[in-house]
Amino acid sequence: MRVNKKYSCLPAEEKGIHIINIRAIEDIGYDQHESTLLNSLSKNPDADCKYGLYFRDGKRKVDYILVYHYKKSSAGKTLARRAQQNDASVRSTKQDQPLPGKGMQLEMGESEPHMDYHEDDKRFRREEYEGNLVEAGLELERDEDTKIHGIGFVKIHAPWNVLCREAEFLKLKMPTKKMYQINQTHGLLKKINSVIQKITEPIQPKVAEHKPQTVKRLSYPFSREKQHLFDLSDKDSFFDSKTRSTIVYEILKRTTCTKAKYSMGITSLLANGVYSAAYPLHDGDYEGENVEPNDRKLLCEEWASYGVFYKYQPIDLVRKYFGEKIGLYFAWLGVYTQMLIPASIVGIIVFLYGCATVDENIPSMEMCDQRNNITMCPLCDKTCSYWKMSSACATARASHLFDNPATVFFSVFMALWAATFMEHWKRKQMRLNYRWDLTGFEEEEDHPRAEYEAKVLEKSLRKEHKHKETDKEKLTWKDRFPAYLTNFVGIIFMIGLTFAIVFGVIIYRISTAAALAISSTPSGRSSVRVTVTATAVIINLVVIIILDEVYGCIARWLTQIEVPKTDKNFEERLIFKAFLLKFVNAYTPIFYVAFFKGRFVGRPGDYVYIFHSFRMEECAPGGCLMELCIQLSIIMLGKQLIQNNLFEIGIPKMKKFIRYLKLKRRRSLDHEEHMKKKQRYEVDYNLEPFAGLTPEYMEMIIQFGFVTLFVASFPLAPLFALLNNIIEIRLDAKKFVTELRRPVAVRAKDIGIWYNILRGIGKLAVIINAFVISFTSDFIPRLVYLYMYSENGTMHGFVNHTLSSFNVSDFQAGTAPNDPLDLGYEVQICRYKDYREPPWSENKYDISKDFWAVLAARLAFVIVFQNLVMFMSEFVDWVIPDIPKDISQQIHKEKVLMVEVFMREEQGKLQMLETWKDKGKKKGENCNNHSPRLSRSRSGSLSSCHSYPLDV
Repeated sequence: MRVNKKYSCLPAEEKGIHIINIRAIEDIGYDQHESTLLNSLSKNPDADCKYGLYFRDGKRKVDYILVYHYKKSSAGKTLARRAQQNDASVRSTKQDQPLPGKGMQLEMGESEPHMDYHEDDKRFRREEYEGNLVEAGLELERDEDTKIHGIGFVKIHAPWNVLCREAEFLKLKMPTKKMYQINQTHGLLKKINSVIQKITEPIQPKVAEHKPQTVKRLSYPFSREKQHLFDLSDKDSFFDSKTRSTIVYEILKRTTCTKAKYSMGITSLLANGVYSAAYPLHDGDYEGENVEPNDRKLLCEEWASYGVFYKYQPIDLVRKYFGEKIGLYFAWLGVYTQMLIPASIVGIIVFLYGCATVDENIPSMEMCDQRNNITMCPLCDKTCSYWKMSSACATARASHLFDNPATVFFSVFMALWAATFMEHWKRKQMRLNYRWDLTGFEEEEDHPRAEYEAKVLEKSLRKEHKHKETDKEKLTWKDRFPAYLTNFVGIIFMIGLTFAIVFGVIIYRISTAAALAISSTPSGRSSVRVTVTATAVIINLVVIIILDEVYGCIARWLTQIEVPKTDKNFEERLIFKAFLLKFVNAYTPIFYVAFFKGRFVGRPGDYVYIFHSFRMEECAPGGCLMELCIQLSIIMLGKQLIQNNLFEIGIPKMKKFIRYLKLKRRRSLDHEEHMKKKQRYEVDYNLEPFAGLTPEYMEMIIQFGFVTLFVASFPLAPLFALLNNIIEIRLDAKKFVTELRRPVAVRAKDIGIWYNILRGIGKLAVIINAFVISFTSDFIPRLVYLYMYSENGTMHGFVNHTLSSFNVSDFQAGTAPNDPLDLGYEVQICRYKDYREPPWSENKYDISKDFWAVLAARLAFVIVFQNLVMFMSEFVDWVIPDIPKDISQQIHKEKVLMVEVFMREEQGKLQMLETWKDKGKKKGENCNNHSPRLSRSRSGSLSSCHSYPLDV
């Protein structure tokens, strides 16, 4: 039986004290014999407290856990052995000793050898802090006799009066006794809803919270003066475990210890190693035999299982267990995944349209027709020879799958889809706010962070040293200027590093293409472009994954040196920096292929060179859109498969295994200790700490960018995102339920800065898709040719129209092919893709009028497309109201009902006062009508009669 407690609860009659400070009882053998006796009589003391979910008395629930490291001195063990040998003398003197407290600690401290100064300092800080927690009304119980040696646990319980006080301070909305009927649909809508409910019944989770409600309790901010409004029939369950842990965490943040002029809350104590961890407990086990039903087990079965991937999420139960902030994340992820279904269907239709019409595409048929006998200019200097356009037939046919008129429609559709998704989420968010009683909730300013307090203290100490007056200090922009400068330089350097790596990959592509072109085998020369593209994309993917992790750490460090005041400020600044760096890292290679590759090549006889030796890359004969599609698909799928799934599964399991090995190394090999079942707080301590939602949101936001920004080049992106998210939801759920310590529930009414980032990406997607369609694809040149240059109104002759001619005699010295007769005949005129004057023209090789006509059409398309789609998006935004009509009606109804409740209460008070007055008047009349026998005491009786209502 564990008896090593610093705090134990005593009956009220013993000195009127509830919590007493006792230290290291077993070290002096204080009640060794009694503990052994109790241990033999009781069935299982651990079972009485439900293995750590309750205090030792089995009545008080553990609401929070503080964990600390301690070093046990050898002197304490010697004292314990001596005490066991002299058990009789200890028992005889124990009755005469006062209740152990600080006096005993001092005596023991004198007998023990001097411990490390830092350990002593930490122990003193813990004692002061825990004493302050006791003064704040919390009840504590210490446990150092655990399976994890060297680790101590402090169990915290918030009694009813503390819960009521803090609930009032935090303005927590709690359900009242008043219940009202939720407005139901009527007529046709009711029939449609009933049909939908029957159809979707198999995919609904089997959770009570998920069932449609017809009745709702009226909620009101908790008030001790108005406790009669609330249903307090079961006080143990009135505040659930999530709310209890939130209240205790607020007290932990607010309570300070002031050793060495340093006001330290729990965040500071954790940062300084006074405590090693602080967390609320999970509700119990989620697997195994004879496990009591609990919310964690229910979540594991109905949410965190891959077998229920087709079901809706039990969002209300997630919110009940983890809090509003995490509930909103999973609700947003569910809405996003749900909205990907129509986008995926349309994307598949567009792709199938491209597959169906590939044989009817005239430009690709002309490129594949060997009768055209179009001879193309060499792709590199000297080693490359002339080649036939028909050899690029496969690339041209594949390009049509993604470069067809349907992709333009799909780009417009996805822009409207993004606007609809944002509006749908706002409406869903309002429904959740109503259901979760968050209407009217406003976030208050958080407590200052530990690092901010330390910096302010350092500043005030400097001023004290200079004999200046020290009012309440705060950090100004001057104090943060070096950090701001470091941030600016660091971010610029990181972006420059990303550009440099992309440039390095470009050099690799050019040099590898030149090296493979020297290959003597025809098969080697024919597969140059595929080999170079595939290997370069894989290199890009590996670099992106590595830099993602590096940039995440750098963004956190840059945010830490800024020393933001509150956790909210810290999170917002971290999100901005991490998103900026990861956005640039993920999309720079794709931007290069989409908008820069093949734009600055030059022409035969006047090519642009890098380092005077490498020619700039050219697009394939079918255009760069096919390569953009390959780049986008590999990076998107690679990131989702490796970074989002393998890392999320593998890294937590590896950390858990390493932690298990460390604990096993420290753990003694005592058989009895090994067979003991672990307490709940010991099991939770071995879980991974919760690191926040930023990584979860970040990977989804980057994915949202892949789905919307370049969707014109890859219509299947929504489908792959949908498949990933179906796995991602259950993967994240499993991680939260089984792999992580339970996070502190945080109230929130929206997803914060992420909503603004999503809106920004949606706006940027319209612009980027407009440029991809007009400049990367051949959509605009085809339209220009069809309506301006085609003789018969068809696309026949389009390929010849886009090619310019070059006289091979105009090659620069040393750049002509080494083997000009590689095709079997002498070539005098070769073709290249550009709009330039022919060699027989007066202004040979100058840009032709056709180029300017196509450029004007491209720019006009960008302007029209962007404004049209933006207008349509704003129209969708305007048409769909942010707050659903039924929700606004319910909110108004709640306000009216609340006013009615208070009016009835006031009327009841007035009626009661009037009743008392009437009783007083009647008694006064009775006193006036007294018999003559009582006339002598009339004045006394009258005075007593009239005093009655005054007393009332």
